Amino acid sequence: MSYREETPCFVYVLGSRRDNERLTYVGWTTDVERRLLQHNAGRGAKTTRGRQWTLLHFELCDTREEAMSREWHVKRDSQYRSRAA
Repeated sequence: MSYREETPCFVYVLGSRRDNERLTYVGWTTDVERRLLQHNAGRGAKTTRGRQWTLLHFELCDTREEAMSREWHVKRDSQYRSRAA
């Protein structure tokens, strides 16, 4: 088993509000706190730039592959994301 496989990974949901608009963003990372700071500094994903984000939810995954799969499913679950927002 390689170091990469042993590194814990997280799936996270961010939320942002501006006026009457509520947005969510789903991603995966090995360091949730660092990733949130990157998003809020404008160095995250292009779609998150220019907004202030808060961490709504995160989940620990055993492997990178599990985190990527869970991210894919959460991104497509609009009911889950609206409840998180």
